[in-house]
Amino acid sequence: MISANELKSAATGDSDSIEQICLATWEPLYRFIYYRVQNREEAEEITQDTYVKTLTYLQKHKYNPESFTGLLKTIALNLVRDRWRQKKRRGVTCSLEEPISIDKEAIDEQKYITERLQIEDALAKLSTEQRTIIDLRIIKGYSVAETAKQVKKTEAAVRTTQYRALQTLKRILYKNDEY
Repeated sequence: MISANELKSAATGDSDSIEQICLATWEPLYRFIYYRVQNREEAEEITQDTYVKTLTYLQKHKYNPESFTGLLKTIALNLVRDRWRQKKRRGVTCSLEEPISIDKEAIDEQKYITERLQIEDALAKLSTEQRTIIDLRIIKGYSVAETAKQVKKTEAAVRTTQYRALQTLKRILYKNDEY
Protein backbone atom coordinates (compact mmCIF):
# COMPACT_ATOMS: atom_id res chain seq x y z
CA MET A 1 0.00 0.00 0.00
CA ILE A 2 1.27 3.41 -0.91
CA SER A 3 1.29 6.02 1.84
CA ALA A 4 0.30 9.66 1.59
CA ASN A 5 3.87 10.62 2.53
CA GLU A 6 5.25 8.62 -0.40
CA LEU A 7 2.87 10.39 -2.76
CA LYS A 8 3.89 13.80 -1.39
CA SER A 9 7.58 12.94 -1.64
CA ALA A 10 7.15 11.62 -5.17
CA ALA A 11 5.31 14.81 -6.17
CA THR A 12 8.31 16.85 -5.01
CA GLY A 13 10.64 14.70 -7.11
CA ASP A 14 12.08 12.39 -4.45
CA SER A 15 13.57 9.59 -6.55
CA ASP A 16 13.39 7.01 -3.72
CA SER A 17 9.65 7.58 -3.31
CA ILE A 18 9.09 7.48 -7.05
CA GLU A 19 11.02 4.21 -7.25
CA GLN A 20 9.00 2.70 -4.37
CA ILE A 21 5.71 3.67 -6.01
CA CYS A 22 6.80 2.25 -9.35
CA LEU A 23 8.01 -1.00 -7.80
CA ALA A 24 4.75 -1.39 -5.90
CA THR A 25 2.47 -0.72 -8.87
CA TRP A 26 4.21 -1.47 -12.18
CA GLU A 27 3.25 -5.13 -12.58
CA PRO A 28 -0.55 -4.83 -12.30
CA LEU A 29 -0.44 -1.59 -14.29
CA TYR A 30 1.61 -3.19 -17.07
CA ARG A 31 -0.76 -6.21 -17.22
CA PHE A 32 -3.74 -3.85 -17.35
CA ILE A 33 -2.23 -1.96 -20.28
CA TYR A 34 -0.90 -5.04 -22.10
CA TYR A 35 -4.35 -6.64 -22.01
CA ARG A 36 -5.67 -3.68 -23.95
CA VAL A 37 -2.88 -3.12 -26.50
CA GLN A 38 -1.54 -6.68 -26.91
CA ASN A 39 1.90 -5.34 -27.84
CA ARG A 40 4.88 -5.48 -25.49
CA GLU A 41 6.69 -2.37 -26.73
CA GLU A 42 3.55 -0.26 -26.78
CA ALA A 43 2.52 -1.48 -23.31
CA GLU A 44 5.95 -0.59 -21.92
CA GLU A 45 5.81 2.85 -23.51
CA ILE A 46 2.30 3.55 -22.20
CA THR A 47 3.32 2.33 -18.74
CA GLN A 48 6.19 4.84 -18.67
CA ASP A 49 3.96 7.62 -19.97
CA THR A 50 1.41 6.77 -17.29
CA TYR A 51 3.95 7.30 -14.52
CA VAL A 52 5.11 10.60 -16.04
CA LYS A 53 1.53 11.91 -16.31
CA THR A 54 0.70 10.64 -12.82
CA LEU A 55 3.68 12.42 -11.28
CA THR A 56 2.72 15.62 -13.09
CA TYR A 57 -0.82 15.25 -11.76
CA LEU A 58 0.45 14.65 -8.20
CA GLN A 59 2.50 17.86 -8.35
CA LYS A 60 -0.67 19.87 -8.91
CA HIS A 61 -3.27 17.93 -6.91
CA LYS A 62 -3.56 16.04 -3.65
CA TYR A 63 -4.69 12.46 -4.09
CA ASN A 64 -5.96 9.71 -1.81
CA PRO A 65 -3.39 6.90 -1.56
CA GLU A 66 -6.15 4.28 -1.21
CA SER A 67 -7.38 4.90 -4.75
CA PHE A 68 -3.96 5.52 -6.30
CA THR A 69 -4.06 2.37 -8.45
CA GLY A 70 -7.40 3.56 -9.80
CA LEU A 71 -5.78 6.87 -10.76
CA LEU A 72 -2.94 5.03 -12.53
CA LYS A 73 -5.36 2.83 -14.46
CA THR A 74 -7.55 5.79 -15.44
CA ILE A 75 -4.56 7.70 -16.78
CA ALA A 76 -3.31 4.58 -18.59
CA LEU A 77 -6.70 3.95 -20.16
CA ASN A 78 -6.85 7.55 -21.37
CA LEU A 79 -3.39 7.18 -22.92
CA VAL A 80 -4.45 3.95 -24.66
CA ARG A 81 -7.56 5.66 -26.03
CA ASP A 82 -5.50 8.62 -27.23
CA ARG A 83 -3.19 6.27 -29.13
CA TRP A 84 -6.13 4.49 -30.73
CA ARG A 85 -7.56 7.81 -31.84
CA GLN A 86 -4.23 8.87 -33.32
CA LYS A 87 -3.90 5.60 -35.22
CA LYS A 88 -7.45 5.90 -36.48
CA ARG A 89 -6.85 9.45 -37.72
CA ARG A 90 -3.62 8.54 -39.48
CA GLY A 91 -5.26 5.68 -41.34
CA VAL A 92 -3.39 3.34 -43.60
CA THR A 93 -1.05 4.74 -46.21
CA CYS A 94 -0.49 2.94 -49.46
CA SER A 95 1.44 3.58 -52.60
CA LEU A 96 -0.12 3.17 -56.02
CA GLU A 97 3.34 2.51 -57.42
CA GLU A 98 4.11 -0.58 -55.36
CA PRO A 99 2.53 -3.96 -56.02
CA ILE A 100 -0.23 -5.02 -53.65
CA SER A 101 0.93 -7.55 -51.11
CA ILE A 102 -0.76 -9.48 -48.36
CA ASP A 103 -0.89 -7.37 -45.23
CA LYS A 104 0.52 -9.50 -42.41
CA GLU A 105 -0.72 -7.00 -39.83
CA ALA A 106 -4.30 -7.32 -41.13
CA ILE A 107 -4.08 -11.12 -40.92
CA ASP A 108 -2.67 -10.90 -37.39
CA GLU A 109 -5.40 -8.44 -36.40
CA GLN A 110 -8.09 -10.75 -37.79
CA LYS A 111 -6.60 -13.66 -35.84
CA TYR A 112 -6.54 -11.50 -32.70
CA ILE A 113 -10.19 -10.51 -33.19
CA THR A 114 -11.20 -14.15 -33.67
CA GLU A 115 -9.35 -15.25 -30.54
CA ARG A 116 -10.81 -12.37 -28.54
CA LEU A 117 -14.35 -13.31 -29.62
CA GLN A 118 -13.72 -16.91 -28.58
CA ILE A 119 -12.50 -15.76 -25.17
CA GLU A 120 -15.46 -13.41 -24.71
CA ASP A 121 -17.83 -16.25 -25.64
CA ALA A 122 -16.13 -18.55 -23.14
CA LEU A 123 -16.28 -15.88 -20.42
CA ALA A 124 -20.01 -15.47 -21.06
CA LYS A 125 -20.47 -19.15 -20.14
CA LEU A 126 -19.05 -18.60 -16.64
CA SER A 127 -21.21 -17.74 -13.67
CA THR A 128 -21.57 -14.07 -12.77
CA GLU A 129 -19.37 -14.53 -9.70
CA GLN A 130 -16.64 -16.27 -11.71
CA ARG A 131 -16.74 -13.57 -14.41
CA THR A 132 -16.49 -10.83 -11.79
CA ILE A 133 -13.48 -12.43 -10.13
CA ILE A 134 -11.73 -13.10 -13.45
CA ASP A 135 -12.39 -9.49 -14.47
CA LEU A 136 -11.02 -8.06 -11.23
CA ARG A 137 -8.05 -10.41 -10.82
CA ILE A 138 -6.81 -10.99 -14.35
CA ILE A 139 -8.20 -8.26 -16.55
CA LYS A 140 -8.01 -5.34 -14.12
CA GLY A 141 -5.02 -6.71 -12.19
CA TYR A 142 -6.39 -6.39 -8.65
CA SER A 143 -4.74 -8.36 -5.85
CA VAL A 144 -6.54 -11.21 -4.11
CA ALA A 145 -7.12 -8.97 -1.08
CA GLU A 146 -8.55 -6.13 -3.20
CA THR A 147 -10.79 -8.55 -5.08
CA ALA A 148 -12.01 -10.19 -1.87
CA LYS A 149 -12.90 -6.77 -0.48
CA GLN A 150 -14.83 -5.83 -3.64
CA VAL A 151 -16.84 -9.07 -3.87
CA LYS A 152 -17.22 -9.36 -0.07
CA LYS A 153 -15.68 -12.84 0.14
CA THR A 154 -12.65 -14.31 1.84
CA GLU A 155 -9.33 -14.43 0.03
CA ALA A 156 -9.51 -18.23 0.01
CA ALA A 157 -12.93 -18.10 -1.65
CA VAL A 158 -11.59 -15.71 -4.30
CA ARG A 159 -8.63 -18.01 -5.03
CA THR A 160 -10.89 -21.06 -5.25
CA THR A 161 -13.41 -19.33 -7.52
CA GLN A 162 -10.61 -18.02 -9.73
CA TYR A 163 -9.06 -21.49 -10.03
CA ARG A 164 -12.39 -23.10 -10.90
CA ALA A 165 -13.21 -20.35 -13.40
CA LEU A 166 -9.86 -20.81 -15.14
CA GLN A 167 -10.35 -24.58 -15.26
CA THR A 168 -13.79 -24.07 -16.79
CA LEU A 169 -12.38 -21.63 -19.35
CA LYS A 170 -9.66 -24.13 -20.21
CA ARG A 171 -12.25 -26.87 -20.82
CA ILE A 172 -14.41 -24.54 -22.94
CA LEU A 173 -11.57 -23.14 -25.03
CA TYR A 174 -9.73 -26.41 -25.61
CA LYS A 175 -12.64 -28.83 -25.86
CA ASN A 176 -11.94 -29.52 -29.54
CA ASP A 177 -8.15 -29.30 -29.31
CA GLU A 178 -5.79 -32.03 -28.20
CA TYR A 179 -3.87 -30.05 -25.57
